[in-house]
Amino acid sequence: MIYFYTSDYRVPDLNENDNRLNLNGNNWNEFNDNRYSFEIALAPRQKMVKTYNNLYNKVCSLDNLVLAEQKARKGKSSKNYVQNFEKDLEINLIKLHLELKKESYFPLPLKMFIIRDPKTRTIHKSEFRDRIVHHAIVKVIEPLFEKIFIFDSYANRIDKGALKAVQRFDFFTRKASNNGSQKGWFSEPQIKGYCLKADIKKYFETVNHEVLLNILERKITDKRIIGLLKKIVANFSQKRERE
Repeated sequence: MIYFYTSDYRVPDLNENDNRLNLNGNNWNEFNDNRYSFEIALAPRQKMVKTYNNLYNKVCSLDNLVLAEQKARKGKSSKNYVQNFEKDLEINLIKLHLELKKESYFPLPLKMFIIRDPKTRTIHKSEFRDRIVHHAIVKVIEPLFEKIFIFDSYANRIDKGALKAVQRFDFFTRKASNNGSQKGWFSEPQIKGYCLKADIKKYFETVNHEVLLNILERKITDKRIIGLLKKIVANFSQKRERE
């Protein structure tokens, strides 16, 4: 039996032996409710979560673009491309607003460069005006997805991050060993545990865009938002074609 949760369907109580949905060993309490993550993963389409329409006007509103520009410039105010954009900030934002409103907006070609930190990575950089659009989109749609993300996902999320992830890992190591008081597998009080460290090779370059957009369309029914997201995703595909 598969359990899942929607606004009109209550998750059945799990007994102590039913751990099939316990993704991180601490799902079923008031501080760590991962049930929402099962909505997309397990629920059939007819029982999917609430969908959202009429988001496009929020994305392209001038107020939202002003906030998005402030977010995009954070920590980069000394960069030439930021200063050039802000020389005529009001005009540039109004132009961006009108392009989005008329659905004539298209992102500019990506710029590619390589960094070594120490692993060699190829970075494809968007123009500043396009990053403003990215932040404008995220500001509107992020809250819709945030509440259905699994609790133990820490990258690029508000009030999460690397430090919180390390603290969470420490919590689970202490839980597994009862703070070192539990008998170990070869000598007290040591506990044999496992941690999987993995990475998806060139994820952003290889992720299936069609599958990604289909997942977004389950939640967002505003066709103009989906069309805008398709333009942004297609910009990366066009970059590969130019190469």
